[in-house]
Amino acid sequence: MKEDAVAGKKFGVVSASALKVTAGAVWFAGGIVLTWKGGSLLLEAVQLNHQAWWIWLGFPAGILLGAVKGFKLFIPSCRKNLTRIDALQSPWIWQFFSARFFLLLILMIAAGTALSRLAHGKILLLIPVGVLDLSIAWALLISFPAFWLARK
Repeated sequence: MKEDAVAGKKFGVVSASALKVTAGAVWFAGGIVLTWKGGSLLLEAVQLNHQAWWIWLGFPAGILLGAVKGFKLFIPSCRKNLTRIDALQSPWIWQFFSARFFLLLILMIAAGTALSRLAHGKILLLIPVGVLDLSIAWALLISFPAFWLARK
């Protein structure tokens, strides 16, 4: 194995703090991307039907649902991941999430992409997919501080 001459550690081994920062950065980036994606889908729905004022309700609905998800589901999930990180003996940079979570993340991204493509041009699909994306986005953004506060 290669030795890092500066730190005297095995190459690729990082601190728990570095894993927490990486996990938090990925979590936050996901929230930003999904906010943009969900907002874009809802704006597309508005463009398809300018007179339907109720489409605008998708924005606060997504944010409200996201807040509930963030506090009830995502913050406990973040804490569980932080506990897992703290238990690692010699963490590698890729261990900021578990292997199972990476698999689920790939599946979620694929499903989200498929739903978005299916929804384009269809107002009755754009709204629920946009609300779903916004709710996940805001759950990520609301739960992100769990990583930031635990980075010691």
